[in-house]
Amino acid sequence: MRVLIVEDELKMASLLRRGLVEEGHAADVAPTGEDALWLAQAHPYEAIVLDVMLPGLSGFETCRQLRNAGVWAPVLMLTARDGVDDRVAGLDVGADDYLTKPFSFVVLIARLRALIRRGAPERPAVLAAGDLSLDPGQRKVWRGREPVAVTPREFAMLEFLIRQQGQAVTKRAILENVWDAHFAGDPNIVEVYIGYLRKKIDHPFGRASIETVRGAGYRIVPDGV
Repeated sequence: MRVLIVEDELKMASLLRRGLVEEGHAADVAPTGEDALWLAQAHPYEAIVLDVMLPGLSGFETCRQLRNAGVWAPVLMLTARDGVDDRVAGLDVGADDYLTKPFSFVVLIARLRALIRRGAPERPAVLAAGDLSLDPGQRKVWRGREPVAVTPREFAMLEFLIRQQGQAVTKRAILENVWDAHFAGDPNIVEVYIGYLRKKIDHPFGRASIETVRGAGYRIVPDGV
């Protein structure tokens, strides 16, 4: 496999490249996010090892821009930090896996092999349904060029609906994915939040993108009017 290593620490980059070459793989090194964007669009890499802490563009922003540019090679992010928020941020911008420094090179190779077996399906950093857009990384929603303010729960529900775009999803599915599988409250809370979303993303714009599917639940459709 051909791997792009995005790492500004020369010693670490050299060790990773040497290890990959010794394993029989080809490896290129990009010391900055800007270099990574250029190389990844110029060459067909099978995987990208991307450090979070980079000069200039951060690893998160580099990953976001790679996905926006149509680069879908699996991304394994490296970081010295072990916070849950960092892991979530990486996955939100399109990363596939996360490895915390210090790590075993054997583990890194195993993770890369698993990612390559999984393939590289398109995972856009920004989700869209018509002119309704949602950015999971920045937690922002907008209709056309108009930003729409939503609460965290509304955001989670809208993200789930857009990811299932065109398909009817049941109240139970929404509860399990937006609340949790053990939610013991009134399931009609789903209808309440659907109403909140319609008042924010549909009614002010003359749209009806959230449809009620009788006996099945709800679905979101592009440019519903």
